Parts: sequence; structure tokens; C-alpha cells
Amino acid sequence: MLHDGTYMTDDECFSNFCMHRSCVMKLNRLVEDDQVFRSVCGEVGRQLSMLHIRVLLKLLGSYGNEAALQKIGRMMGIS
Repeated sequence: MLHDGTYMTDDECFSNFCMHRSCVMKLNRLVEDDQVFRSVCGEVGRQLSMLHIRVLLKLLGSYGNEAALQKIGRMMGIS
């Protein structure tokens, strides 16, 4: 899901994160102005905050190895 929310369909967003797209976007707006993300300018900062929200929502409630760095890397396509 990109910042404008057009990368995933509403159904894909709900099936991946168990939240409606509008709720994910509102949650991102709550954290994107945090000091950590504010140090990164513009669109990159907003995408960075969305990435953190996506990982949090995807792994929230996971047990044991589900939250391992290797699993997160595979999920994000960077391993």
C-alpha cells in the first residue's frame, strides 16, 4: 500500500492487515508526524511510517518465529 492507498485493493488490505484501508491511513497519519519520521523529508517519511505500520499490523499477535527478521525480510521481498 502506497501513501495514497492505491497499491492494494480494499479487500487485499483487509485480508492482509485485518483493518479497512481508511483505518490504516488514519493510523499512519497519527504517527507520520512523529520526530523519528519527521527527520526524513516529504514523501519518503510518509512511506517509511506506512512501512512501519504495515509491519506492525501484519505481525501484531504473531507467536514466536513469525516475527523473526528473516520472516519479515521474506514477507517484504528483501531477503
